Amino acid sequence: MKNILIVEDYQIIRLATKILVQDLYKDAVIYEAGSFNSALAELEARPLDLVILDVRIPEGLGFEMIGTMRAIQKNIAILIFSSAEERIYGIHYLRSGANGFISKNSNTEEFRAALVSVVDTGRYVSPRIKAELLNQLDKHNYRADNPLLELSTREITIMDLLIEGFWIKEIASKLDLTESSVSTYKARLFEKLQVSTLIEMFQKVRHYKDMD
Repeated sequence: MKNILIVEDYQIIRLATKILVQDLYKDAVIYEAGSFNSALAELEARPLDLVILDVRIPEGLGFEMIGTMRAIQKNIAILIFSSAEERIYGIHYLRSGANGFISKNSNTEEFRAALVSVVDTGRYVSPRIKAELLNQLDKHNYRADNPLLELSTREITIMDLLIEGFWIKEIASKLDLTESSVSTYKARLFEKLQVSTLIEMFQKVRHYKDMD
């Protein structure tokens, strides 16, 4: 019998996900959380085999969530189930320690395949992410058609927080960084994206996310 936690703030999506999980694992005990803090409480309350995690949830903080959950239960399997752009964010979540990433734009069969793969083998990599990883391995010929793919995990985290309207001081507090470090990351983002203002960065990021 498996203990599975679904972390999703939209009740209707939690219900749909629960139905899909129960269809595959009829004896599974399924818990639910609508925020990241609620998810942490569930992790502290009982041993779990799998977390199905939407990363855009109240109190969540992107890639940082993986390490926070693993600090409570080291060997927990984590499947990211998110509307975040797969090609841009998927690889970074895998590198941050997630066992798999499946887009909410996927069909039910793709979701089932991801779930079974994570439960059975501890890993799921979608065909799209596999293709991108193979492209990146060919470093001599690889040139990203989207500058967001060239950003580090930390740069993407800070980029998203800046776009959400957080100030440098607030970001530093959230990520336990110095303000000068955040300013350095911001300058690096501007350079890589070839922008000079936050408005320009917002417009360019939206453009490249839309094309992805």
